[in-house]
Amino acid sequence: MREVIAPLSKMLAQREISSQELTEKYISAIEAGNGTINAYVSTTFDKALENAKKADEMIREGTASALTGIPMALKDNICSDGDLTTCCSKILSGFRPYYDATVWAKLKAQGAVMLGKTNMDEFAMGSTSETSCYGAPLNPRNTAHVTGGSSGGAAAAVCANMAAYGLGSDTGGSVRQPASFCGIVGLKPTYGAVSRYGLIAYGSSLDQIGVLANSVRDTAVVFDSIRGVDKRDQTSVDFDFGNTADTLENADVKNLKIGIAREYFEGINSEIKDAVMQTVKFYESNGAEIIEVKLPVLKQALPVYYIIACAEASSNLGRYDGIRYGYRAENCNDVEEMILKTRTQGFGDEVKRRIMLGTYVLSSGYYDAYYKKACLLRENLIADFDEIFDVCDVLIAPTAPNTAFPLHFSGASPVDMYLSDIATVPINITGVPAISVPVKNDSQELPIGMQLIGKKFSEKTLLDAAYFYEKNAQIGVADFDGGVVI
Repeated sequence: MREVIAPLSKMLAQREISSQELTEKYISAIEAGNGTINAYVSTTFDKALENAKKADEMIREGTASALTGIPMALKDNICSDGDLTTCCSKILSGFRPYYDATVWAKLKAQGAVMLGKTNMDEFAMGSTSETSCYGAPLNPRNTAHVTGGSSGGAAAAVCANMAAYGLGSDTGGSVRQPASFCGIVGLKPTYGAVSRYGLIAYGSSLDQIGVLANSVRDTAVVFDSIRGVDKRDQTSVDFDFGNTADTLENADVKNLKIGIAREYFEGINSEIKDAVMQTVKFYESNGAEIIEVKLPVLKQALPVYYIIACAEASSNLGRYDGIRYGYRAENCNDVEEMILKTRTQGFGDEVKRRIMLGTYVLSSGYYDAYYKKACLLRENLIADFDEIFDVCDVLIAPTAPNTAFPLHFSGASPVDMYLSDIATVPINITGVPAISVPVKNDSQELPIGMQLIGKKFSEKTLLDAAYFYEKNAQIGVADFDGGVVI
C-alpha cells in the first residue's frame, strides 16, 4: 500500500510544495469527486486554507511535526469549534460545537489541516453508512457498493485520495469494517488509549476514536499524534507506547505467537476465509508460531454487544429533545408534544430501533434478564481473551464475514446487518486493540481485510505485525488512482 503522509511531509519540509498549495489540490479533488462519492457532508475549506498558512509558517520556523500541513478529515461525530457537526442526523441539523475534541485539538496544535466532516451512519448506528440523513457514501472501488459503516465517509475519502487520512469512531467495528470494504488500513485502539472527549457518544463503554489511512506507517504516525491521557476523559489511560512509527522498519514476526480461533471462521465467506488463511501461511513461513485456540464464548458476543450498545444509546440519546440545540418540531401544543414530535421526526428508523431496544432491556422486569446478564457475559468474554493472550501475542481473524454489500441490498434485514459485525464486536466488548489490513480482492474485485487483534495496549505489536505483512507480502489490493496523487 502506498504511504502518503511521509512523502507529503518530506515535500513540505523541502519546500517542493506549500501546505496552501497542497490543500488547494485536495479541495479541487473534493470538488471534482465528492458529488459522486458523497464522502463529505460538510466542508471547512476557508478554515483549511487559514490553517495551511499557519502550517507553512511552522515549517519555515522549524517547529513542524510529521502531520504539519497535511490535509485530513474528521467523522461527523467528532466536534470542532464552530464547525457543523451533525452525526448525519436530522435531529442535530445546524449544530455547531463551541469546543474542539481532544484529538482535533492535538492535531491542530501540530499544524494539521482539516478539510471537513465525513459521512456516516446516523449516530454511528449501522454497517453500511446508508442510514445517514445525507444519503449513503459510495465505495470508490465500486460505486455500486457501500463503503461499510459507520465511518464510511472517512474510509471513502481516504480511499479516493480526498484526504491524506481520517479519524473515525469504532463502537462495534465502525473503523475496521469500512477500512476492509474500501481496501485501506483501519486501527481501533485500546479503550482508553485515545481520549473520547468531544466524540458525540453512542455507547460510552464501547466507543473509541480510531484511524483510517492508506498504509500501516501512516496509521502509526497518526496514532502516535492523538493518543494519551486526558483529564477531560476519565476513561483515558497514561501508557507509554514509545514511538510506534519510528520503529516499524525493525519489525519482525519471527517467534511471534499468532492465535487462530476456529469460531472466528464459522459462517465466513469462503474467499475471505481462504485469503486470511493465506496470510497465516505467510506469517508461519516467516518464523511466526501458529497456535490454535478456542473461543466458544464468541458466539455470545453479538447479543451481548447489541444489548449493551442499545442500552447505552438509549441513555446517551435522551438529551436530544429539541429544547437546547438541533432540530425542533413545530406546531406543538405543549413541551411534551414538542419532545415527542421532535424525536419522532428527527431520528431515523435505525436509531429509533436501537433506542427502543435499549429502553426495553433497561426497563423494570427486563433489566436482570437482559442487561445484567449481558454485563456478566461481557466479563466472561474479557476473561477468555485474557487467557488467550497469555499464550498468544496476537489473534488473526477476518475483519468481516463478507466484502462490501451492494447498495440498498434487498436481502439484508436489520438482523442480517447486525450479523455482519460478528468478527468486530468482540474487540469493543473486551476493550482490546485491533487493526484491519487489506490482503487481496475477491472474485468481484472487492477488497478483503484481515484483522490482527492484541491484548490491551499492544498497539506496537499489532502495528509491527501489520507493517511486516504490508511490506513483505504480495497484497492484491491496488492503490486508488483518483484524487490527489503526488
